[in-house]
Amino acid sequence: MSTTVNKKTAFSCANEVKIKLGNNWLADIYKEKVRSLRTRSLVLGLPEKEQNVEIMHTLLGVEVKAGRKRISCPDLATARYLAVFARIGLTNVAVPYEINRISFLADELESSWHRMILLASESVADASDSFQKKVRKSLIDDLRREINEEGYGPAVPQFNQNTKQRKS
Repeated sequence: MSTTVNKKTAFSCANEVKIKLGNNWLADIYKEKVRSLRTRSLVLGLPEKEQNVEIMHTLLGVEVKAGRKRISCPDLATARYLAVFARIGLTNVAVPYEINRISFLADELESSWHRMILLASESVADASDSFQKKVRKSLIDDLRREINEEGYGPAVPQFNQNTKQRKS
């Protein structure tokens, strides 16, 4: 079997997973629920490849370890939120400014990630390891591309500076 046939088949398997996920596709959640909020950008500085990610509890707080890089986080919810994007290998990401929304978004994003991985492994369970890796890589590349297209917003969120209380 030639490599072009494998790529097309891996691409079609990845598209089937995206269709099965529907509105729970991680990039759609990012577009609709994260970017619609007031956000600030955060530079993760990771290489654009899938990362092994670990959330670590240290004496100084919570950290996300992606490859050899460690990202310090103020709390566990933010660490869970950033871990999803670190797994994808994003260099920049939008973080909601309102911290009370991060936990809910982290739940949704983690759920979407694990559902995607589960559907991908189920759809190609009888295939070779290399083919399974191609499908997974295709899905992650699509996620990275779609999230990067959506952008990550300004470094500092916009604030309404109008302090007038009377209407003119």
